[in-house]
Amino acid sequence: MNTPTINNLEELKRILEAALLAADAPLSLREMKRMFEQELSEDMLRRALDELKSDWDRKATELVQVAEGWRFQTRPEMQPYIARMRNEKPPRYSRAVLETLAIIAYRQPVTRGDVEDIRGVSVNAQIVKTLEERGWIETVGHRDVPGRPALLATTPRFLSDLGLRSLQELPPLEELGNLLAPDTAVTPEEIEEVREELAAEEVTESEAETARAEDTAAEENTPAAAAGS
Repeated sequence: MNTPTINNLEELKRILEAALLAADAPLSLREMKRMFEQELSEDMLRRALDELKSDWDRKATELVQVAEGWRFQTRPEMQPYIARMRNEKPPRYSRAVLETLAIIAYRQPVTRGDVEDIRGVSVNAQIVKTLEERGWIETVGHRDVPGRPALLATTPRFLSDLGLRSLQELPPLEELGNLLAPDTAVTPEEIEEVREELAAEEVTESEAETARAEDTAAEENTPAAAAGS
């Protein structure tokens, strides 16, 4: 089907509004451009989206940009009322699942072994599978060591579910559990444990780097090294 030529910004806004309201997932600029036969610049699309966002400023639904693209969503202050309409309860995640997700999110990319080293306990394969099935983590490569363990990282969907555009917008660690699963019984003490484990791991890595630098310096100052120079 041929699409009519877009002659002005208002017409473009109406089309984008309809598409975004009908979509069941965020739409990227690339997906929006595919709706039109004529070539539309990203700058024009962004102008239309920014104006459309302003048009919805006083409404209960807002237009937001997340990692996967643009979407309409109800404003946070409306959520308590909407939640009462639903019979199903939000998923509850165990402390182990949230700890594993937090480590991957804030230290990515990491291997399952890295997570186990930080947590101090083994990571059940079902935990990784749960996060993969939820669409929050994925394999992004393999570490070049014996066994080539998978490197895990978070996905754009994870960021979109948090309402974020990039990893730089990740919230403080103590807020992560509440954003992902408000009903989960993760205490401040448990979050602080994860924070301390992450900090301890960073200190360990820093000490290891210092030790390697000292070893290198010592080798360069040995009599054999001096004789060869």
